[in-house]
Amino acid sequence: MSALVITGGGTGLGLELAKQYEKNYDHVILTGRTLKNLKKAKRSLEEIEISTSTYELDIREENEINAFFHDIFNRYDVTALINNAGVGHFSNLESISSAEVHEMIDTNVKGTIFMCKEVLPYYKKQNAGKILNIVSTAGLRGKVNESVYVASKFAVRGFTESLVKELEDTKIVVTAAYMGGMDTPFWDDSDHIKDKSRLKSPQQIAKAIYQQDNGQPEIHID
Repeated sequence: MSALVITGGGTGLGLELAKQYEKNYDHVILTGRTLKNLKKAKRSLEEIEISTSTYELDIREENEINAFFHDIFNRYDVTALINNAGVGHFSNLESISSAEVHEMIDTNVKGTIFMCKEVLPYYKKQNAGKILNIVSTAGLRGKVNESVYVASKFAVRGFTESLVKELEDTKIVVTAAYMGGMDTPFWDDSDHIKDKSRLKSPQQIAKAIYQQDNGQPEIHID
């Protein structure tokens, strides 16, 4: 049974990506840190007949990731990973706490790196695999009151570009997706975006990513 893994799959873009990419796979595996959101997401997908399982997973913890992949590769033919999970705190630099800095770097950067690092041995053994890293336009240019968040996304951009080159002689496909802000729960605890009506919906973004994804190194959504 072919399977797709999506981090941060309980809400927003992760859930919408599941609805798009399930067309290519027999089973969708959603991961996240909030069990309540994962259960709700699973019910919503199964209501539209998408075979789904969920795992509580903290991508900041390498040991958890290792155990997760060991389990799912024994259960499924996992051929795709979408690194969608991310966190952002927005303010001028001196107002960002040390804890917030660590959370963004640990989640956005280290989490993405650990997920890729742990999945690669399985992909290389089966001589196939797909990695899609959700980066956002914060990985392309600086933005006001987003210095640390942008730094984390620039890091993911550089990491992904390097991984593309590292794996260019294999059948493992690596892609980075760059899109602007979306009207998702990501902004629920922030006043950084004053007018969310100008943002695209996660449904729109997920559909655009899926339609443009031909295995190329980069996807850009206007």
